[in-house]
Amino acid sequence: MYLEEGALTLMSSMDSIGELGLRLPAVARLAGKPSEIEGEVMELFESFRAPLLRYCRSLGISVQDGEEVIQEVFLCLFRHLQLGRPRNNLRGWIFRVAHNLALKQRIADQRDRERTQACENIADWHSDPAPGPEEHLTAAQRQRRLLAVVEALPETDRNCLSLRAEGLRYREIAEVLGISLGSVSISLGRSLARLARADGR
Repeated sequence: MYLEEGALTLMSSMDSIGELGLRLPAVARLAGKPSEIEGEVMELFESFRAPLLRYCRSLGISVQDGEEVIQEVFLCLFRHLQLGRPRNNLRGWIFRVAHNLALKQRIADQRDRERTQACENIADWHSDPAPGPEEHLTAAQRQRRLLAVVEALPETDRNCLSLRAEGLRYREIAEVLGISLGSVSISLGRSLARLARADGR
């Protein structure tokens, strides 16, 4: 899957900025007071950094590589806005560029990643701080069952599920993954049905 035409052009134009060793927070300080575009990019960075990192992790990218991908995404966004390119659905655009860069990074690394780590982190965030022994055992068994189902899902189904968990609408998921709206609906329905069956519902 390739970067959208605009994003591909942006990536090649960012080489000179990358050579200067600039990163997003430094860009806004170049001229003292941030411009309107710099301020907007910084605001979007603050809003989307954590969801983008979680999505990159769900694609098998390490935290460090995910942070690099996110920096590249927002440097691309800065240049995109600077060139006066379309601003409609910036959330979808940001996730689309992140998706493509993360896949490119994963292919370049040629390493198998442990997909369960991201799921374990999510489970840790939602776990009760002081469960009883029976509750702990039940929760651990349920978690293992659900993780096994998630790991067994086809990659497209896992990606749809991850993007939906990040709050993207069906149409945005279709744009990010380059699949039809119907495929997103079928994929999510199939994944949720499998999870419900595994959970005994």
